[in-house]
Amino acid sequence: MSNELLRWPVHVEVRLKSRASARFDTIRKFVQTFVISHDRLGIPSVLEGWQDVPELSASVEHINICESSCTKQSLSREEMILHVHVYQPSDGESFEEFSTGSGNGGEDEDTMAASVCELPNRGWEGLWNSLIYAGDIKLKLLDYIHATLLLSDANVDFNLVSWNRVVLLHGPPGTGKTSLCRALAQKLSIRLSHRYSHARLLEINSHSLFSKWFSESGKLVQRLFNSINELIEEEDSFVIVLIDEVESLTAARAGAMAGTEPSDGLRVVNALLTQLDKLKHRKNVLIMSTSNLVNAIDSAFVDRADIVQFVDLPTREAIYEILRTCLCEVISKGVVAPVKIPALKQAQMYEVVAKAGDEDACKTEDPHEKQKYLALRILKLAAQCRSQKMSGRALRRLPVLALARYLGMGSTTPSPDTVTDELATGAADIDIWLDGMSQVIQERMKEREHLQQ
Repeated sequence: MSNELLRWPVHVEVRLKSRASARFDTIRKFVQTFVISHDRLGIPSVLEGWQDVPELSASVEHINICESSCTKQSLSREEMILHVHVYQPSDGESFEEFSTGSGNGGEDEDTMAASVCELPNRGWEGLWNSLIYAGDIKLKLLDYIHATLLLSDANVDFNLVSWNRVVLLHGPPGTGKTSLCRALAQKLSIRLSHRYSHARLLEINSHSLFSKWFSESGKLVQRLFNSINELIEEEDSFVIVLIDEVESLTAARAGAMAGTEPSDGLRVVNALLTQLDKLKHRKNVLIMSTSNLVNAIDSAFVDRADIVQFVDLPTREAIYEILRTCLCEVISKGVVAPVKIPALKQAQMYEVVAKAGDEDACKTEDPHEKQKYLALRILKLAAQCRSQKMSGRALRRLPVLALARYLGMGSTTPSPDTVTDELATGAADIDIWLDGMSQVIQERMKEREHLQQ
């Protein structure tokens, strides 16, 4: 067996200040020198201490040690292959860009077919880390993009090895499919900054591509993709195209051919498939699509997707991490009194050795026991949320509903005066928040029963 040390790629993302004018290459070299001065780094972690380097403090806003395919929580200097990505996010929001109008002044002229967002965008900072899934969905998507770039750079013959640069995410509503597409677009604009000077996300408004005029919809699709082709003519630009609710465009052709669906829908599907086939040879474009109704999508579109990924409702473990990040956020902003909430692995260790009633022993001054109590209680809440099949969207509303419905009323605390004082100073006790979220979950259960009657 070889004794050679196994080395892992480690990505370091360096965000520059809005007005910074330093060259990216210069910052990259200084960051690389600073990072390798550390004997060991946490994976992932926020890097500190660079503020003492004048060349960095003048231009850098944040340095993040990102995810790695290595399962270790930290790596030594000798175990890392550093990839430093320097970027300067745009402050602009998405804006309407492409119209489905033909330019002849008709009524279709005002219908917008897509919105475009310049990337990376400051408004989407942190979105990638906020998305929590079971398994390695996010890394899987990043590895796919890397693989297509490697094959493209090697000029692999498309007749022998083929890929379409199409990804389809499907699953129940509220599981973060669209957010994942946007987060991936943001991440790629950072990771590929050394190859492309700028990136754009183009979100297609599927419903706008259906004309009220018979036979026009196929032409609208072609007209939109002509505009996309103009964008990717800039070889220094990376373009991500997001087709949300793709079933609106790709309703199964079987219905059209059987006469149960309008023939105009058939033209839309054919036009879209033709345009996708034309785009697959371009290195600087990626097609992302989402659907809540995968069975309604034309099989030819599904077959063109290199990755068809099911995005399920969060597991109990994923729910724990979602609730933990929600609570950590309100704690960091001073809304809840400071307290440390254990990460998932530590919570699972507490669960293994827990005794009956541990999750109810809230009154303790011992910090270790307090963390144990919080971990067990949040795990219990996570199990209740899982039984209710709550989506990520619904989970992130829990702290808001807990505050709105219970905390302000003082109905979940032994002393209403305590709640009033704590809320006035912006430092409520975390037990009150957990009580509130528990009651929100119970209320949701009753509402679901009413809906099913």
